[in-house]
Order: sequence, then structure tokens, then C-alpha cells
Amino acid sequence: MRVGVLTGGGDCPGLNAVIRGIVRKGVPAYGYSFLGFRDGWRGPLEALTKPLDIPAVRGLLPRGGTILGSSRTNPFKEPDGVEKIKTNLQQLGVDALIAIGGEDTLGVATRLHEMGVNVIGVPKTIDNDLNGTDYTFGFDTAVNIATEAIDRLHTTAESHHRALIVEVMGRHAGWIALHAGMAGGANAILIPEVRFDIEQVCRWVESRFRLDYAPIIVVSEGAMPKEGDEVLVSDEKDAFGHVRLGGIGDWLAKEIEKRTGKEARTTVLGHVQRGGTPTARDRWLATRFGLHAVDAVHAGQWGMMTALRGTDIEMVPLSEATKELKVVDPSLYAEAEVFFG
Repeated sequence: MRVGVLTGGGDCPGLNAVIRGIVRKGVPAYGYSFLGFRDGWRGPLEALTKPLDIPAVRGLLPRGGTILGSSRTNPFKEPDGVEKIKTNLQQLGVDALIAIGGEDTLGVATRLHEMGVNVIGVPKTIDNDLNGTDYTFGFDTAVNIATEAIDRLHTTAESHHRALIVEVMGRHAGWIALHAGMAGGANAILIPEVRFDIEQVCRWVESRFRLDYAPIIVVSEGAMPKEGDEVLVSDEKDAFGHVRLGGIGDWLAKEIEKRTGKEARTTVLGHVQRGGTPTARDRWLATRFGLHAVDAVHAGQWGMMTALRGTDIEMVPLSEATKELKVVDPSLYAEAEVFFG
């Protein structure tokens, strides 16, 4: 059997570890051959390929990014996109496809499965917002990077008596902000799931200064005030209908300065959260996902996705994983509020 592998959407620490796990088990255990598709769904759409064998995946475990490249290509937005993919898979002799990605990449995989393509999904996103799995790889690395940044900002905030805002990724789900904010001892955490009151945020800031400490505020890029909308960098939409978010941190800094008279500065972590070496936990999880994805191919479990449930890897329907986003439970956020101010 010849199996295609692709990585789509935003890059993520641990992608290469998944590819490595797939090939390292698939070749000796099942005798499969593998073909990498380059740049996400653009690969099977335009027959852009890269050979994948055991020598090709050596040394990938600690390497960030993806050797296959990625893109936000949506074949359903391309003329005859699905037919082109089916034709290219047939001409290349590819019997099955392992798609590694987030809600958009796996959303395409779900629809292709319904149209007769043999697809297995592997969940990838630093935002941890995919349904059906407790955690996605890449999330732990992003949280650790954000937590280290918060730790470093505490000292400079106190030295200059400033309020410091840390803007992290999280379009619709505040998992990174919540985990990193609690781990880093933030004095306020603002997430997309709960609209915030800017007056309350300013009270938390003033309370912190009264104790002779400088406040740290962690905010997801998609967080919104009670009266207002998302802050956009651009209202142009990508192939999956997403606008580009960014700027809530700067907006907060200006409002805090205006309302409290205290100096405020913003640090936007941005793509730093995606880059570099994956943590040990992400390498472990990504490797296990890769191993189980190959097992799923061997078992013919088409239309399924690897998922972490407790400590076990289970297979769940792609349709379940992509039907809605997994967002922060209000009860978890309530636990963090104890430390605000």
C-alpha cells in the first residue's frame, strides 16, 4: 500500500515527530511506502510531492515546523478541486491519505472522506481547540513558550512600575492564555469565551499597584470587551473564511493608561509560540499519534482521527472532531479568577 501524508494550516511543534512516527512504523511493520504531499492541500491538488522513507525522517524528532511545508489551501474553493485530488491520488498510486492539521485541514478531510477518499486524521493545533481529543500536540510547547515570556516580563514590569500586557494566540479558544496565565502568575487573563469588563480590568491593575507590584495581563488575540468587537489586523478573509486578528493587547494598554494613569506596554508573542523545538510531551504525543495513525490505515478505519483520551490513544470520527470547536469551560476560568488583581 502507498500512503500519502500532508500537513496543513499553521505550522506547529511536533509535526515532524508525527511524520517520523508514521514512517518508522509503517515501513517495517506493514511494508507500506509513503509519499509526502507538500504545502498542505496544495500538494494533492497540484501533485506536489516529496519522497518519505526512513532515511528521510531521521533526526526529525526535535525539529520544529514541518519538512512537508504547509499552506491554507482549501480545495473546495478551487475549480474542480476534489476531482483533481482524486485524479492525482490515483495517478500517483496513493491508496490512502493521512492528513495532519487543525479544524480547517481536518474539515476538508472530513468532506473528502464523505466523497469516497480513504482518509485518516491526526489533530494538530497549538490552540488545543479540536473537539474529540483531550489535547493536541503543539499546545504544550506554545504554553511553555508563553509561560517563559511571562516569567521574564515580571521582573521588567516591577523594575519600571508598568502594567505589561502579553498577547497570545487564541482566535476563538483561550486555552493558551488560561494555562500560561495561571502558570506564569498573571493578574488577569482575558479569553474569547468570556467578554471582559475594561473597568474591572483597570480595578485589577490598580489593586496590584496598591500592593507595590506591577500587574501582568495575559490576553488571547480573540478576546473582546463587553462592548466591542474583535480587533482586526485585516478584514480580508483567507480560503477558509478567517479574518486576521491582532491588536487587542495594544488596545488594552491604551485604555489602561487612559483610565488609570499608569504606564502600560504590550508584548505580542505571535508566531514565536509556533516555532522551535517541541517539548518532550509534544514529541511523545505526536509520536504516539503517528504510530496509531498507521495502525488505523492498516485497519481501514477511514474517516477517523487519532485522539488522546486520558492516557490512551483512541480513534474518533472526523465528523465529531470538526463539528464544533472545543472552548474553555467557564468553570475552569472561574478557578483562575481567584488570582486576579
